[in-house]
Amino acid sequence: MIDRIISLFFILITTISVYASDPSPILKTGFNNEFLIGVAINRNQADGTDSKGQALILKNFNAITSEQDLKWGLIHPKPTIYSFSKADDYVNFGVQNNLFVVGHTLVWHSNAPAWIFVDDNGKGLTRDALLKRMEEHINTVVGRYKGKIAGWDVVNEAFEDNGTMRKSKWFQIIGEDYIEKAFEYAHNADPKVELYYNDYNLYLNAKRNAVIKLIQRLQAKKIPIHAVGEQAHYSLVIPTVQKIEECIKDFSKLGIKVNFTELDITALPNKKKEITAEVSKIVAYDPLYDPYKKGLPDSMLLKIAVRYGDIFRVFKENSSTIQRVTFWGLTDGNSWLNGWPMPGRTNYPLLFDRNYQPKLAILNAILKPIK
Repeated sequence: MIDRIISLFFILITTISVYASDPSPILKTGFNNEFLIGVAINRNQADGTDSKGQALILKNFNAITSEQDLKWGLIHPKPTIYSFSKADDYVNFGVQNNLFVVGHTLVWHSNAPAWIFVDDNGKGLTRDALLKRMEEHINTVVGRYKGKIAGWDVVNEAFEDNGTMRKSKWFQIIGEDYIEKAFEYAHNADPKVELYYNDYNLYLNAKRNAVIKLIQRLQAKKIPIHAVGEQAHYSLVIPTVQKIEECIKDFSKLGIKVNFTELDITALPNKKKEITAEVSKIVAYDPLYDPYKKGLPDSMLLKIAVRYGDIFRVFKENSSTIQRVTFWGLTDGNSWLNGWPMPGRTNYPLLFDRNYQPKLAILNAILKPIK
């Protein structure tokens, strides 16, 4: 308790004093020799419609991820139709500004149009037919951005928290080797691009062990995988920093990098008392779980700052294993957590507020983690 009080006092005082002359520290420069600092961006930020957001991105980040526009449902909505314009805007923005461009994501159980898994008569596809469809999609999308996108989230969220494979259509029709096939196809489409597996709650032992076994299978078969992504949708207390570090160290033993790909921290109470990023888990609005509708109290802001500082201290101490840390959204107004898992809530999980202003307490805690 005393340590927490000291931490809060330190952040408050240094925020007032250190940044009095420079109210907007540049985030990316604080980690030049450690890891990339990324942000997930939307189409308005990519094409410049949101000029304020675009300026913040270019000032503070050296890596970007598209929130939506490379997902199957948006880029390939119908069997013979690809919609590349918004994805092109995103990739071009990254390339023109020398940013590390991430492709998110090729194979996922969500945002997968129903047509993917059926033939022209509405009958379920065979294994071979679905593999062919997957390969065609990956060849087309990865091939289009060959040499421009630096790394792909090849497969997203293939495991349940208990370590079993998610019973997605991909798994049901193809079998568990659909992951291997996706990585093979992506590597063939662009032999120089980095390939990642991405999931949430990898701090859970059962889930992490399942992903470790997956990586070992890929490595044994000489199928390239360069990093694993932990989404890092965290609360003020879950997971502990010890579990975060354990996750990093376990994956480092496999000789691959770790990316923290979708970092945000919610301070709102959780009705279901669980931490998950499963997008299908929606609950009805309840004002009891939306306590900061009129604004976040300073006391709560400082708690979020301390939490970010604690996490970044672990990141810095393990920077030789970490390749990239990406925040899932630029401002609080952009955050998916305003509508999930309870639509209509007002959340404050990111580094910049709804008016594009930096949260100096959080930035200070991240840039100067308390030892």
